[in-house]
Amino acid sequence: MITNISITAVFVKDIDASKAFYIDVLGFAEHTDITLGDGSYRWCTVKHPSQPELEVHLTPPGPPYSPEMVAAITRAMDEGGMFGLGLRVDDCRKTYDELQAKGVEFIQPPEDRPYGVEAVARDNSGNWMVLVESREFSPADFEA
Repeated sequence: MITNISITAVFVKDIDASKAFYIDVLGFAEHTDITLGDGSYRWCTVKHPSQPELEVHLTPPGPPYSPEMVAAITRAMDEGGMFGLGLRVDDCRKTYDELQAKGVEFIQPPEDRPYGVEAVARDNSGNWMVLVESREFSPADFEA
């Protein structure tokens, strides 16, 4: 029986730069950073302190993906078209101000939605990060 989600992956352009971004800018903590085999594969994960059971694997696109797929993923990152993480925040507007002061690029400022307040940013590899300050909602909240 599946009991939870323990790891998710985010494609990144540079592991060291992304590790620094997730730790120094977003407040994650280092978990694992090892090089395997002949040194050609690096396993790097970070965790958020309030959710230590979930690792985020920071990985550049590569094998086992085909060269064509790697090129497509890289192109999508360059164009800012890859989804990264959805992040729950306790105060979206405050978090927006804090992250913007740290140089995080936002493509959508905080906006009220039926489900809460939402802002959309990009990580340092161009991946979307959705920040959501959740609130209770019902299907009727979406009618209008």
